[in-house]
Amino acid sequence: MNAELIAPCGMNCAVCSNYLALKNDVRAKGVKLPYCKGCRPRDKKCSFIKKKCEKLLSQNVEFCYECEDFPCNNLKQLEKKYIIHYRTSMVDNLVFIRDYGLLQFLESQKKKWQCPDCGEIICCHNGICYSCGLEQLRNKKKKYRWED
Repeated sequence: MNAELIAPCGMNCAVCSNYLALKNDVRAKGVKLPYCKGCRPRDKKCSFIKKKCEKLLSQNVEFCYECEDFPCNNLKQLEKKYIIHYRTSMVDNLVFIRDYGLLQFLESQKKKWQCPDCGEIICCHNGICYSCGLEQLRNKKKKYRWED
């Protein structure tokens, strides 16, 4: 886990499908998924909230929890989607970072998302390890859901 992969909204890009696709070069292995380097490494272009947030665009805050509007409506919208479909809470992630720090958050994320079979990272979008579960990913109809 890498601190640079924690997006302003609290998303851990290290467990994102598109980041894991790039990291494991799944296209070369026959799986069609987009690649992404993460929200911060991509020239600080957050895929969702930063486009809509003046404070993030002007770099007045590093994480959304630093804002007096936390959690804002944009974050609440993203939060709802991620809780329903991906078993992940951006708000919980941000509160943890605020209360315990980024290093403890990274340690907790490694434990939470570590594959029990190979030790690599399980994707938050579908529960699949892109290292040892490639066949499962290849056969999955809905690549961005835990269940088909």
